[in-house]
Order: sequence, then structure tokens, then C-alpha cells
Amino acid sequence: MFTRLLALFALLAVLGGCTNPDDLDRAPVDLGDFKLGHDVVVAPNLTKGPASRDASKEEWIASMKAAIDERFRRYDGDRFYHIAASVEGYVLAVPGVPVVASPKSALIINVTVWDDAAGKKLNEEPEQITVVETISGNTILGSGLTQSKEVQMRNLSRNAAKLIQNWMVREMHAKKWFGGPTPKAVRARARPETAPAATPEEDG
Repeated sequence: MFTRLLALFALLAVLGGCTNPDDLDRAPVDLGDFKLGHDVVVAPNLTKGPASRDASKEEWIASMKAAIDERFRRYDGDRFYHIAASVEGYVLAVPGVPVVASPKSALIINVTVWDDAAGKKLNEEPEQITVVETISGNTILGSGLTQSKEVQMRNLSRNAAKLIQNWMVREMHAKKWFGGPTPKAVRARARPETAPAATPEEDG
């Protein structure tokens, strides 16, 4: 695991983020009959990468749980599933030399999804997800120059939750997780109706 982390961290200077977690104000993508039961986050093997700020296990657990809740509590399917995540390693960028050596922030997690009613895992082997900070005007020179540790952790955790969702959607289509995709007719009925225009109050 440590070798895997070092290999990732060596690439951070040239990798950019491609995850956009800023979709929480829109209706969630289809996940069949999914409804979040428990979200369990642990960090027994947490490894800090080189040139990183410090963050405790407790901080990472709280950050990841908040991001998972934020994204997955929106689902209201008919069957409970549990998400278990293990935070394995991280880099929280510190201020570096702009452009050339300014490091990027990154996070590695392992994820397992459980079917509550069946009492078993949907994936026997944990899915490993690697997250790199999203590139924006504030992070193009490295988030260590512009962001606090707390902001870096929140952004990485939200990116991780989005990538977990992307993986779960792929598995739903490929392996019929969560009962398979919801039929289009059912999804259409589930969409909230547009509220009628307000009637002007009469004078008097």
C-alpha cells in the first residue's frame, strides 16, 4: 500500500482533477432502489504522503462521513444499502514554488457496498478510488497556496463521494446492482411537478 501511495504522489505534479462534485443542487442520478442505511468510515491504515499537511484519522472520518451523507441521503429507494469506506492515504498540499513544484492534494479510499436485506457485500473485493483535487482558479497553482486544510479535506471528500456514486452507477448498469436502472416511466412520475404560478392577492 505504501508503494502504491508513493507512486500516486509522484504523479501529483502533473495530474489534474476531472471530478466535478458541484451537482448537489440537481436531482440525483438514478441508482435503482438504493436507499442509504449506514455509512461506515474507518482509517486504520491511514498514510500521509510526502509534503503534506497533517490530518488525523478522526478528521478524515468526519469529513468523509459528511460527504457521503450529503450525496447519498438524497436517495429514497425501497431497499437499504450500506456504504463502508476506508481512508487509506492522503496528501494535503502545502505551499510550494508556484507552477513548477506546487503540489496537488490527493486521497485514496477503499469502498464496499452492502445489501442490508441480503446481509452480504455487493463487491467482494473493495473498490479502490483515487481522488485528485479539482483544478480551478483557486487551485491551479496548488491548493496549498490558497486553501486551508479544512477546505482541502472537504473538497477531496466531496470528490470522493462523487466518484463512489459514479462507480455505483456503472455497477448498476453492468451488474444490475440496486435492482438495475429505474424504468423511465417510473422516474418521470417521481419527478416533482413544477409549482403553479402564485395567484396575485386581490386588493381590499
